[in-house]
Amino acid sequence: MPAFSIRTLREEDFANVIQLSDSLGRRCDPGRWGVDECRLAVVTGDGDLVAWARAHFWDPTDPVAPAGYYLGGVEVAVEFQGLGLAQRLTQARLAWVAPRARQVFCIVNAGNAASISLQRSMGFSELARAAAFGSVRFTGGEGILFSREIDERDSALETTTFEIETRDQ
Repeated sequence: MPAFSIRTLREEDFANVIQLSDSLGRRCDPGRWGVDECRLAVVTGDGDLVAWARAHFWDPTDPVAPAGYYLGGVEVAVEFQGLGLAQRLTQARLAWVAPRARQVFCIVNAGNAASISLQRSMGFSELARAAAFGSVRFTGGEGILFSREIDERDSALETTTFEIETRDQ
């Protein structure tokens, strides 16, 4: 079984984050992220970055989406999707938010069924739908604002190193 680790995303990882995002047909600019944010990477035992995620405080100055802690993007390399890495990253981000807030939010594109399923499986509830929340616009569709209360289960991540049985074994 391959071993993975969740660790803090470092500046030297930024090029790999951009490459991963590009491979998924997306764009991100980790150089714009704040140093006080939760920035995480999943790396293989060989040190290869295969997923990343972030969480941060955001005040969207939006009439619907409140100021608070938000789970930001999460991306997993195609060959590692379906292994639960996004769920592990979400648990780690919830652990990061736990000492900072009693509630956490996230915004998901309404066309992203995998992300919607993940948020619901993690106990998030839908609060609203809109074409935009703050500066986040959803071209040709709508976004969903989710929310979840932080509880005692969120206060600690069980382990940062883990093994996953892959589909080809």
